[in-house]
Amino acid sequence: MRLDLAVAQRFGLSRRAARDAVRAGRVEVGGAVRNEPGMELPEGSKLDYHPNRPARASVRTRLSVLVEDPLFLIVDKPAGLLTVATEAREKDTLWSRALHYLQHRYGGRPHAGIVHRLDKDTSGALVFARNRAAHHELHDRFRTHAIDREYVALVEGAPADSGTFDADLVREPGLRRSVARPGQEGRRAVTRYKTVERLGDAALVSIRPETGRTHQIRVHFSAAGHPILGDRVYARPGTGARSAPRQMLHARRLGFPHPRTGETVSAESPLPDDFEKVLSLLRAKKKRPGKAGPQTDR
Repeated sequence: MRLDLAVAQRFGLSRRAARDAVRAGRVEVGGAVRNEPGMELPEGSKLDYHPNRPARASVRTRLSVLVEDPLFLIVDKPAGLLTVATEAREKDTLWSRALHYLQHRYGGRPHAGIVHRLDKDTSGALVFARNRAAHHELHDRFRTHAIDREYVALVEGAPADSGTFDADLVREPGLRRSVARPGQEGRRAVTRYKTVERLGDAALVSIRPETGRTHQIRVHFSAAGHPILGDRVYARPGTGARSAPRQMLHARRLGFPHPRTGETVSAESPLPDDFEKVLSLLRAKKKRPGKAGPQTDR
């Protein structure tokens, strides 16, 4: 369970008040102050809440921090924000926000090593390394796929209860990828999934990629006839997959051994509001067969 949720339930606070209390340093886990609202609370942990304790210095930021450690920073990426700048040299990126946060919180010249990326319109948990040694360690884990990652997505149609896509990917002009044709050399890509909930002509799926190719999840599901809702690149024109405000793909969980201690680090990113809205609309539509479901904003 997330720390902020546990605090809200234990001490009768709203979720927002619990999150603010954690960030202000008013919550202790096992006698130690922890200020990461999204940290996974070990089972049986002792919680203490000190409502009258002076708040720790905070940083005004548009960055949502899930787990903060001297060696890394796990943050919650919003949809619509680039992880890093492109050739257009965008100034507002997740990386620039992480640097701003670390600089104002700790001073000096912070390091925010880019370990992996999420597509601009994909939301969820992403880790930055805070020094070069941790950067190499985490980068190697992602390179060898020794990372626990779970995505959730809303996809078109009725996929099987579970399955594995094992199809090589090739690069097309621009940033697009596609499944390699017979005789065409590509890069191996493997995606495992499980259908969590059927929603009429759509489904909620849990996804665990075994490799980390660019656009892998989006290409695999599109090639299987189940494009991700809202995907403007890989969904077929004229299908329901284009009705969502953005691609409904969210990096929900991220876990790895701590670079120094080896203990398991895990973070969970809650479903963002736009994802929850589309999911609620699909559930409502399923309960009213024969009626047109409400439309989402584009």
